[in-house]
Amino acid sequence: MRFDDETALSAAGDGTYEGAVADGWNTPRGPLGGYVMAIVLRAMQEAVGDDERQPRSFTVHFLRPPVAGPVTVAPTIERAGRGLTTATAKLHQDGKQIALAVGAFAGPYPGATLDTTSMPEVEPADPSRPPAASPNDDQAPPFTQHLTMQHRFGDLPFTGSDRGETGGWLALREERPVDALSLCVFADAWFPAPWPRLAQLQPAPTIDLTVHFRAPLPLPDVPILGRFRSTLVRDGFFEEDGELWTPDGTLVAQSRQLGLLLAPLG
Repeated sequence: MRFDDETALSAAGDGTYEGAVADGWNTPRGPLGGYVMAIVLRAMQEAVGDDERQPRSFTVHFLRPPVAGPVTVAPTIERAGRGLTTATAKLHQDGKQIALAVGAFAGPYPGATLDTTSMPEVEPADPSRPPAASPNDDQAPPFTQHLTMQHRFGDLPFTGSDRGETGGWLALREERPVDALSLCVFADAWFPAPWPRLAQLQPAPTIDLTVHFRAPLPLPDVPILGRFRSTLVRDGFFEEDGELWTPDGTLVAQSRQLGLLLAPLG
């Protein structure tokens, strides 16, 4: 199915929206958080109801992992000002709350543009969009079949590296404009940045993930360069800071995630 079908929602008539977490987006610990975020964000955009007010900041706290199947999203407009709308949303499945979200939506404000960002220099993306993994690769999470992922940053996982860094080129396998929904997926698609520093697998569920959208959306269907870095693991928690760039050097999104490193499997 196409990405828009797998994030589709229908109005339930009481301010809530009904949809489903699709099969095929799983990680080792349930559906990819960025994909779940896209479903919630779609409901919040419907509630805002103004295409001129694009997402600027979007945070989701994950209370428990969902599974493939029906979900409901209940968005609430907390305040709609002259220029900015603040909304919250709750995601439920099987009578349990799965996630809590808050977002800010606004058009551009007049003012100065100050930009000292610089896109990292890397080998360009392969325009053929090769799959992230072979369908016969038993080690690859199922969600990677939806994406092309071309590694450019950091060492391989569990190699005892001295850097907590990962990332590379990202795109959906299908042709589709880059929007806030797909950027949520890209912000969460690479393996966790601390993994190269480890010696063995430690599951890393997301506690919360924030995405700041820094360019007008949607964009043409182009690959996105993601770089993700982590500097501190303490008390079992780690931070991960991300940058998402277009091929022409435009910084389109920044992300920050708080994750939990669990005990090694086995």
